[in-house]
Amino acid sequence: MTDMSPESPSGDTGGARDTALHGAVIVAVVPGQSARVMREGAHFARLMQAPLVIVHVDMTRFVTYEDPDGYVHSAPIDIDVAPGGAELEAVRQAAHDALDAQGVAWELRQLVGDPAIALKGLAERLDAKLLVVGTRDRGIGESIREFFTGSVAARLAHRQHRPILVVPLGTAAADDEDLWPQD
Repeated sequence: MTDMSPESPSGDTGGARDTALHGAVIVAVVPGQSARVMREGAHFARLMQAPLVIVHVDMTRFVTYEDPDGYVHSAPIDIDVAPGGAELEAVRQAAHDALDAQGVAWELRQLVGDPAIALKGLAERLDAKLLVVGTRDRGIGESIREFFTGSVAARLAHRQHRPILVVPLGTAAADDEDLWPQD
């Protein structure tokens, strides 16, 4: 079980580590998300005989510039917001709990900025075979956010050529359920 901490704020360490992860299955994870997303990603990594990379994207930071050697510098969007270290640790623990008992090797990366753009960039660097994302909780707040920004899965589908596995979480909406309640 490989649990590698990112060496830069973007998780972009380049070099030998990226070469070893060529053709990986990338699983995007947020703290508190169902372990099913990671287990599905691990299942497909085994089927494809590919490395497994668990990724958390810190949306409270953005890329400021990238050095020629690949080190990415970032800055917080809001100076009063602490960086996503606690979120990364929560994702690390969740991956450990979900995958280590199954004997699945994995590596952890943290990226910064817009999730779809950050995931696309990592997928390109690693020449990923598959991207795995989970759905978000249903609810009016999430529905409004997705209406204006689109889902990460949909934005990925329009910005790159790799297959995307969207793992449904929670209870599925009924075919006749109003996803935009008028209350």
